[in-house]
Amino acid sequence: MTGDRAPGHQSTRAPGTRAPEHQLPVTATGGKMEQEKLQKLIELMNQNSLIELEIESEGERIRLKKSGEAKTLVSTGISARAVEQQVSQQKEEPPQNLIPIKAPMVGTFYRAPALDAAPFVDINADISVGQVVCVIEAMKVMNEIKSETKGKIKQILVENVQPVEFGQTLFLVETP
Repeated sequence: MTGDRAPGHQSTRAPGTRAPEHQLPVTATGGKMEQEKLQKLIELMNQNSLIELEIESEGERIRLKKSGEAKTLVSTGISARAVEQQVSQQKEEPPQNLIPIKAPMVGTFYRAPALDAAPFVDINADISVGQVVCVIEAMKVMNEIKSETKGKIKQILVENVQPVEFGQTLFLVETP
């Protein structure tokens, strides 16, 4: 950072250390106004969870980039309550006469072949071995999930267009 300093500017930091994030270097031409502008841009980045911001205006170009480990947050549109219910349902062992149909892969669960189509199965629907019960999209490929048992759908544990994990219980089937 030695090349970024204004003439006559002296650093009080030890070599190799970084300026605290809340303090910005003030250049000889920038002054307090420039620092306030940068502070507002940093606030904008933090409010919108941005890692990098680049702005060009009136011949000036500013590029801000957060350093250190960036945490990634993936939004799936699922509430924390739904996740808690799903985890608690997975931990509970189904009753003896209820057989789980589990996800054979990670992907997105679809109850119907198309968004405007009727679902493959509903609660209390009779199913047979080899019958398609849902589709899981994985890597842009639609995979039909077929029942390995005969019975009646008693519970559907996953919402339509919800991400699923390998081994996650999708349905509980009551066997005769």
